[in-house]
Amino acid sequence: MISAFIARWFVPASDSGVADDIRRGKSPWADSIHLLWSAWIFITPLFNGGLSGYNLTWFLFTLGTYPVFLLLFAKIQLAPRRMTRFYALGMAILCFGTMRWYPSSLSYFIYACVMLSHGRMRLRAQVIQLLLLNAIYVALAWRIGYPLSLLAIMPITAMIIYVIVMVEQAHKEKDVALRLSQDEVRRLAATAERERIGRDLHDLLGHTLSLITLKLELSRKLFDRDHEAARRELEEAERVARHALAEVRSAVSGIRAADIAAELASARLLLESSAVHLDCGPLPPSLPAEVERGLALVLREAVTNIARHARATQARVVLAVEDGVARLRIDDNGCGGVDAHGNGLSGMRERVRALGGTLRIESPRRQGTHLCIEVPLPTARLQQELTAEPVVAEGAADPAVGWLPNRRHAT
Repeated sequence: MISAFIARWFVPASDSGVADDIRRGKSPWADSIHLLWSAWIFITPLFNGGLSGYNLTWFLFTLGTYPVFLLLFAKIQLAPRRMTRFYALGMAILCFGTMRWYPSSLSYFIYACVMLSHGRMRLRAQVIQLLLLNAIYVALAWRIGYPLSLLAIMPITAMIIYVIVMVEQAHKEKDVALRLSQDEVRRLAATAERERIGRDLHDLLGHTLSLITLKLELSRKLFDRDHEAARRELEEAERVARHALAEVRSAVSGIRAADIAAELASARLLLESSAVHLDCGPLPPSLPAEVERGLALVLREAVTNIARHARATQARVVLAVEDGVARLRIDDNGCGGVDAHGNGLSGMRERVRALGGTLRIESPRRQGTHLCIEVPLPTARLQQELTAEPVVAEGAADPAVGWLPNRRHAT
């Protein structure tokens, strides 16, 4: 029964620091790293006479108070936020009750001041409690006869550490809010996309299926009276169904296709999580679906390389269309020295080559990496083919037997 009670006592509350760490994917023991500062409890006797400071009194007080301190520290991490201030005040009481005989207890005072920031209180209430604790410490230390330097150093140290911890917690709360907003944006984008897909499929299939149903009903009615008319209606229904199937396949391909704007949004989230600032130039109004899909996949691979290998702090993506050619440039200020055939560049070259384009890479060591992709748009390729000279096959009367750009065939 006692063991079950102790186990329940150490179960983290839903709004405790340990529960927050678990929800963020961190180890529940992550904040225990702050216990390293308690090493001052074992170092303080060196300032009170060297090794002679480790006397029986110090040993007994350490044996009696340090386990209590560890218990209070654990409860601050496990208890609800509204209760943590009481355990922090317990650390302060542990210091004030023993500081006359046990100077190492001053470390408990520092912990008590800092752990007040873990409570769910208004900032004004926290500051008032912090000032009150420091006033009590100064009064007791003056009465006991502590050196004037300790009367000033300990409150200043407690204040500085408290401010640092508060700033860290503010940044942590902002990170949580940013992550929640990003999740909400993704959810809203997914909901909007599902609604768009639903509308497109309804518009695409609603009329078509209704037409097929009418054709089949008409063919059933005509089956006994006019076999030929019934057959024509069935053939018409078959053509409509095939056309609908082709449109559905085209729509599904469009849904699966990667979009440059969406890929840039994903790239920004990925790079910001790796402490890389992404600067994006303006996007062209529209690109052919095939070209946009290929460039989006190339952009995804390049951004992944930057996040994993470049050790960069800044990146830039510029996409422009000039003279019938789409030019995508991706730069970073990372370590450079990228192998022309490594880190997914071979796959990127194959994608660009499939679009009829070229990929150039500049990656001097410690000077970043610069990718330049150029892909001719389908209209430009078509004009190039139309202006090509005809190839006249030997023995062929029609010069339009084949087309081979920029080559002459001598007969």
